[in-house]
Amino acid sequence: MTEEVKNSPIADFDWDAYENGETKTEKSREELTRTYDESLNTVKDKEVIEGTIIALNKREAVVNIGYKSDGIIPMNEFRYNPDIKVGDVVEVFIENQEDKKGQLILSHRKARASRSWERVNQAMENDEIIKGFIKCRTKGGMIVDVFGIEAFLPGSQIDVKPIRDYDIFVGKTMEFKVVKINPEFKNVVVSHKALIEAELEQQKKEIIAKLEKGQVLEGTVKNITTYGVFIDLGGVDGLIHITDLSWGRVNHPEEVVQLDQKLNVVILDFDDEKKRIALGLKQLMPHPWDALADTLKVGDKVKGKVVVMTDYGAFVEVAPGVEGLVHVSEMTWSQHLRSAQDFMKVGDEIEAVILTLDREDRKMSLGLKQLKKDPWEDIEVRYPVGSKHTAKVRNFTNFGVFVEIEEGVDGLIHISDLSWTKKVKHPSEFTKLGADIEVMVLEIDKENRRLSLGHKQLEENPWDVFDTIFTVGSVHPGTIIEMLDKGAVVALPYGVEGFATPKHLVKEDGSQAKVDEKLDFKVIEFNKDSKRIILSHSRIFEDANKADRGEARKAKRQAPRREEAPAAALPAVEKTTLGDLGALQALKEKLANEE
Repeated sequence: MTEEVKNSPIADFDWDAYENGETKTEKSREELTRTYDESLNTVKDKEVIEGTIIALNKREAVVNIGYKSDGIIPMNEFRYNPDIKVGDVVEVFIENQEDKKGQLILSHRKARASRSWERVNQAMENDEIIKGFIKCRTKGGMIVDVFGIEAFLPGSQIDVKPIRDYDIFVGKTMEFKVVKINPEFKNVVVSHKALIEAELEQQKKEIIAKLEKGQVLEGTVKNITTYGVFIDLGGVDGLIHITDLSWGRVNHPEEVVQLDQKLNVVILDFDDEKKRIALGLKQLMPHPWDALADTLKVGDKVKGKVVVMTDYGAFVEVAPGVEGLVHVSEMTWSQHLRSAQDFMKVGDEIEAVILTLDREDRKMSLGLKQLKKDPWEDIEVRYPVGSKHTAKVRNFTNFGVFVEIEEGVDGLIHISDLSWTKKVKHPSEFTKLGADIEVMVLEIDKENRRLSLGHKQLEENPWDVFDTIFTVGSVHPGTIIEMLDKGAVVALPYGVEGFATPKHLVKEDGSQAKVDEKLDFKVIEFNKDSKRIILSHSRIFEDANKADRGEARKAKRQAPRREEAPAAALPAVEKTTLGDLGALQALKEKLANEE
């Protein structure tokens, strides 16, 4: 029944006209053309409409918009959507209905761009997931094609893990969320990280809920810093501090782990909210001290490597994870402590003696000087009292000079034992640091490891001779070298110094003597024991004046009177006295001649 209806002839068909070759019906050609045109879509240039993809190849897509011809769109305009296929409906922008070749010119990119801001704002309002094509790198992130406009993808928003190679993302299509729009500057910021954070947050809650101290988990090395390693526990990050990576010394975590390395870690601690998780790696390995040989004891020699240097000593690794401290005082027998860097440096292989060993507290102290003989064991044999040696000046004090005869053998030269004659106010006036000085051993203090030394004792005591030169009353040339409140210091011959008080510095003309002035001085006091000579310049002319006055008085007494009395008038006793005196003198001379 149905077939009969379909195949029934047209009732008003003009068979005669068809037989004569006339195919036109009653409608004219114009009517047919108008009818055809009305059956097509009416389109306008610069308009955005929808079309259907009817064919695809690597270079272009053929789009049917219901127009008399199909349009061609380059495939690079669809690179943001690698899943595009025949039959998909897309928006197109009509650039030209007919070019010189009669081709319909369409653009998908311009169609997207014309509605981009509307779609971007809508995507942000609806928290919509959109697709974008990563075009290239830029400072701080990537440029993404979203709805035909360029959006910024910060490097921190690409993934939850730090990105080490941005170039691998260029040319990829990824899903994003719009996180920020600046209409004034036409800026759009998108994030891929926001998509996966929601999933990770749920995983994170599940992991955190199960966390317990001492729990061992598998993680992946996410980031390495100078102070430790961040481990991804599956959405939750934990930190292995550098001190918890190994029982031994670690200069940098990269010596122990590598990025993306999978390893087992133990949970050491976490805060109340479990946002900060402290992890340990070395805790999963036995402590090196437990493997230390039981036969090792105090006094044994061990070899090790210097791993850390400080001013007070050096830490030496004698076994992996087992360290001992060599204090700077145990590096040399010398009492002059120096910095540990003067003896060794990091990386040096050394031998030392175990001084203390505490297995419970896992501490060990070592010594280097014990490998050498103690120089004080036979000090009285090598440096007996009275022996002479060459020493090196190490330090000054107000009361003397500290010197070192050899490493570990120190001595003190008291300031009074530097010179017999020179008044030394401070040892730095006599010698200098680092200089060699000849010394004599005066006394040995073995218990306190100190020698009393002298320098002046290398020469004879000149004061044994000076008491015959600088006798009281003798006069000597001198130069005033220093003026003090109580007087002046005077340099005398033979390197001796004397002292004159102000009243003894007055010159004959009444003026006061000055520094650098050369004058004659009379010795008025000489003390050999205290090595003191007291001088006077004034006493020279004062004594001379006294002598002159005495001579004058004597001459006056012996001068004849103006009116001599007759000899007969003189008392008989005076004559006898004078005669007796002359006879006495003659007798003295005779006795002297006989002797």
